[in-house]
Amino acid sequence: MDAGEQSQDRLLIMGRLAAPYGVKGWLRVTSYTEVPESLLEYSPWYLRRRGDWQATEIVSGRAHGKGLVVQLKGCADRDEAAALTGTEIGIYRSQLPEADADEFYWSDLIGMQVITQDARTLGQLDHLFETGANDVMVVKGTREYLVPYIKGQVVQSVDQEAGVITVDWDPDF
Repeated sequence: MDAGEQSQDRLLIMGRLAAPYGVKGWLRVTSYTEVPESLLEYSPWYLRRRGDWQATEIVSGRAHGKGLVVQLKGCADRDEAAALTGTEIGIYRSQLPEADADEFYWSDLIGMQVITQDARTLGQLDHLFETGANDVMVVKGTREYLVPYIKGQVVQSVDQEAGVITVDWDPDF
């Protein structure tokens, strides 16, 4: 991807560097992906340091417990790894594989208008979270709504071009 394409693309935060691991510059990683190891498939990673995003390469990485451990290019000892602790990891949206026709990345839904079947506006989708049973949309409008993201039952349609999610939901609930 060239610089022009990147300027039109957006960075998505996919995890963070959690803590040093060992003495040779390895770091523990907290992945925000559904399958933590999938974060290792993206290259390069972009790290937010002092407010700027900088590309970095993964030298090596693997699953470790419930997370990941990685060694990054230029990070050769524990002190260098400690300096990176807490740094956010981003990738460009274009690095993600294309979603199937009836599937969406959460990041693509954020900011969309959420309306009821009878065209009543609930507000904008602020974020989503997992509950175990189903995902939940946090919609902010005149008040905050917690709307289950259940396709076909609650979520009737998602129109990405129009930026609208239509739901079967009572605004008084």
